[in-house]
Amino acid sequence: MLQEREFERVGNNQPIAVDVRVLAATNRNLKSAVAAGTFRQDLFYRLNVFPIQIPPLRERREDIPSLVAYFIGRYAQKVAKSFKSISRRKLEVFQQYDWPGNIRELQNVVERAVILCDGDTFSVDESWLAPELPRRSGPLVPLTSGVADRERELIEAALAESEGKVAGPSGAAAKLGIPRQTLDSKIAYLGIDKRQFKPRPVD
Repeated sequence: MLQEREFERVGNNQPIAVDVRVLAATNRNLKSAVAAGTFRQDLFYRLNVFPIQIPPLRERREDIPSLVAYFIGRYAQKVAKSFKSISRRKLEVFQQYDWPGNIRELQNVVERAVILCDGDTFSVDESWLAPELPRRSGPLVPLTSGVADRERELIEAALAESEGKVAGPSGAAAKLGIPRQTLDSKIAYLGIDKRQFKPRPVD
């Protein structure tokens, strides 16, 4: 279909013409993948008609205010909230962060903040955007009660928004920007009952 712009239905030998455009995106270096034999060369050249290189978010920080405003509007509408402003300080925090997860991470942070914000001024917990510390080996240090309470609040808000679902694109793990296994561990550690967030069956 990519080359001839036509296909045949299963059980039929009559070709059907289609007029479509195929957009493909990846964060991999496909030329290197082709050279390594992990991506089909013929498929690469069929897709590579008009390549567009999009730099990571950390290399286009001037786009961040517009993206933040867009995501605030999008998620505020979903939860019936309205924000009149965002402080210059919060925008600076967004622009100073390196965003290793790119747009998806920015999207998740804004959605999480929208869920937790009270009032009409958008704000975000700056600790979410602190540089990640190197991982340590050895036993985990128990959470203090204040940190545990805050983490519980975030997790329960995400579970409520996702109706108790943890995995998947619309699950709580994606909303919090952490792996599903990590969230499962935190839920078990904090003793959170996921079932209370699932929609109740209608009689």
